[in-house]
Amino acid sequence: MELEKLARQLGAAIQEDARYKAFMAARDKNEKDEELNEMMQKIQLVHMSYNHEASKGEEADQEKLQAYEKEFNEVYTQVMANENMRNFEIARNDLDELMKFLTGIISMCACGEDPETCNPTHQCSGNCSSCGSDCH
Repeated sequence: MELEKLARQLGAAIQEDARYKAFMAARDKNEKDEELNEMMQKIQLVHMSYNHEASKGEEADQEKLQAYEKEFNEVYTQVMANENMRNFEIARNDLDELMKFLTGIISMCACGEDPETCNPTHQCSGNCSSCGSDCH
């Protein structure tokens, strides 16, 4: 399987890319950040409590739901203010952009585009007639 071999080589190359390495380093810092992990656990508990109360349907206590929602938003704001989480989000977005770009090239090639010149950076409007691509 030549294609499988090439896919594995691409996977190895991705793991050598600076964006991948930055993502992994940021993920490791998040995992070691005890304060961040405590906040994440608190978010999960508040979310579960909210869902439990909301599952009661019409009998759900609206004041409790509002309190859970407020607490969730407060803790979420603290999580997103955490330096390690901010760095993780930046690194994750950078890696996501790389993966979208690479997947775009592969998709365009599968639709007959020239592998040497196709450019997946254009924004897809969702209307294939505006693109001119033969791949639907």
